[in-house]
Amino acid sequence: MNQPQPGRMPDLPRSLLLPRRVPLVLALGAALASPPLLAAPAGQSGQDAASADPVTLDHVVVTATRQPSDDLVVPAAVDVVDGRDVRLAQPRINLSESVQRIPGVVARDRQNYAQDQQISIRGFGARATFGVRGIRMYTDGIPATMPDGQGQVSHFLLDAADRIEVLRGPFSALYGNASGGVISLFTADAPVDPFLRGEYVTGSDGLRRGSLSYHAPWGADGEGSFLVDLVDLDTDGYRDHSAASRRQGQMVLKGALGTGGRYTVLANSIDLEADDPQGLTREQLSGDRRAASDGAWTFDTRKTVRQDQVGLNLEQALGGGHGLAFTAYTGNRETTQMLSIPVFVQQRPLHGGGAIDLDRDYFGGDLRWRWEGDWLDRPFSLTAGYSHEVSDERRLGFENFIGDRVGVIGALRRDEDNQVTGRDVYVQADWAPAERWRVNVGARHSRIEFESRDRFVTAANPDDSGSLEYSRTSPVIGVLYRATPTLSLYANAGAGFETPTFAELAYRSDGLSGLNSNLDPARSRNAEVGLRGRNERFEYSAALFHSRTEDEIVVAANEGGRSTYANAEESRRQGVELALAGELAPDWHFATAYTYLDAEYADDFALCGAPPCAVDDLIIQGGRNIPGLAKHFAWGQLRWSPLADTDVMLEGRFSDRVWVNDDNTESAPAYASFDLAAERRFRWAGLEWRGFARINNLFDRDVIGSVIVNEGNGRYYEPAPGRNWMIGLSAGYSFR
Repeated sequence: MNQPQPGRMPDLPRSLLLPRRVPLVLALGAALASPPLLAAPAGQSGQDAASADPVTLDHVVVTATRQPSDDLVVPAAVDVVDGRDVRLAQPRINLSESVQRIPGVVARDRQNYAQDQQISIRGFGARATFGVRGIRMYTDGIPATMPDGQGQVSHFLLDAADRIEVLRGPFSALYGNASGGVISLFTADAPVDPFLRGEYVTGSDGLRRGSLSYHAPWGADGEGSFLVDLVDLDTDGYRDHSAASRRQGQMVLKGALGTGGRYTVLANSIDLEADDPQGLTREQLSGDRRAASDGAWTFDTRKTVRQDQVGLNLEQALGGGHGLAFTAYTGNRETTQMLSIPVFVQQRPLHGGGAIDLDRDYFGGDLRWRWEGDWLDRPFSLTAGYSHEVSDERRLGFENFIGDRVGVIGALRRDEDNQVTGRDVYVQADWAPAERWRVNVGARHSRIEFESRDRFVTAANPDDSGSLEYSRTSPVIGVLYRATPTLSLYANAGAGFETPTFAELAYRSDGLSGLNSNLDPARSRNAEVGLRGRNERFEYSAALFHSRTEDEIVVAANEGGRSTYANAEESRRQGVELALAGELAPDWHFATAYTYLDAEYADDFALCGAPPCAVDDLIIQGGRNIPGLAKHFAWGQLRWSPLADTDVMLEGRFSDRVWVNDDNTESAPAYASFDLAAERRFRWAGLEWRGFARINNLFDRDVIGSVIVNEGNGRYYEPAPGRNWMIGLSAGYSFR
């Protein structure tokens, strides 16, 4: 019997064995950012000496145009969540707390840390059974998405966030292999004086979150920033068998180069251990909503993740309007997971086993040139760049049984080296042909290569080595008209594409082994029109969008912890996004967001492994709704601030029903829920205090938090908690 290799884990580790590598990564980041090399001389501001006086912008965004721009001159749907809203009466555990206020974005907390959150933008990404698909994600310009489009948000550390930018629509194609959009987190600059803060949050279901932050000026001139944030999270989980433990650390170093440029060094680490309760059937929901599946108990389904990452951003003005920007990053992500695949299924000759051991190294770089000047006596800028990304993984699969014992590492059933390489070139031009007009055009050519080398070859298991390559050029164009100083109208259109991820290529529906070469990339054509405006009391936006996708990647089957995928013929997404926020009275503020999304398959297609399809293959009729999506989704907040240091908030959300399978035979019901929260800030004993309390799901509604699309055993539903509470208290000290 083949046994695990020496040095590999003989069993999936539990919390007492979980190493703590956060200090090591932070030390490495600090070493890379050695002050003698990067600190600017006193008096340097990091700005080009020839630049004009800076202009203060009300809402600065960079995600769409790759330069700081007022959102009123950006011809795309891009929104910002301010850092204050990220922190206000929130525990800052999950990204879903913050981005739900943006129209077009649905972020579902699955109450399952083993599978991460489920995030979709305009309906792209909802099929993901774990992690994030179809959306590019960044922290300070460092990618959190692999070149195949697979991403994770578990290491997004919100404690240091200055803002979160979300780009929706065609312009996301300029970031490469993604269809839905881009989520970018930007860390804050340090305060004028060094500041140390500690916080503790506790709540329902054994929630315990402790954090420690130290933010201080950096460099000889004190204009840089040194940020260190450490977080320790434990929870017993709302459902049975859903306990989790998460340790995070992040160090950010920002400053000025002696040559007048700027740099950012980011290092982060996460250690996660989580039990997986899996989904429930409709019948199980009517019983104990907190229950875990039978398979979860039998096989002790669980996951551990350890990730370390270091990244560097450099920006340098060259004079004459020219400038260079360079990004480089590297990281390692180790994942082990126990699935609930039955023993008799794993005994089939070509099966890869019910336990996964995945070790991924990844790295990449992006070099970008920019020129700003005039064309035809009007402001013009041109950006061109090259991006190179590599993900190199060793994937092992084991049986999840030894004799009569299950839920343990058994014989080796899979051993392969996988590599995905992305090579992209892109160009983007921004021109103001007249006082009120702005035109932005761009294109990106992407080439994604997949290569798999099979190291587990036996008489019963043939060599499954192989390679695939996808390439696509994605053009976009946007036009903006500044109707008034406070109102802009825009329209844009473009093409995008989304390759399968390695996880989606891993299994075939036809029962054969090797890469799923029958799975094609999805290709989309997108268009939108919108407006954005603000005045002294209100800010508002609206967008109409339409998208048609050929070869939509869909879940063909989802059983035993493994998913297989197929292509639909053509799908359509169209809808409306509305947002309004402002001041009702001096002490009363509100914010609202609404999304109407009509997403359906335009043509009939069959869920089969490879054409020609068998007669008994499931035929999905055109006109069926794409599962995992709500047609109507709304969010609102009413905030009362009776004192400058006190806020009381009532938040509400509504989600229409969500279909759980392509045939639309079952759905999660619609729901409306409300949260009540309050925060108080005060000074006492020389410290700055912050206390908050929240009651979520105030009226104790039965809510399905998320669904598992096309789950083969009918375990589609992941219930969310009923009424639950949390309180937090922090104390900070400023070293003045």
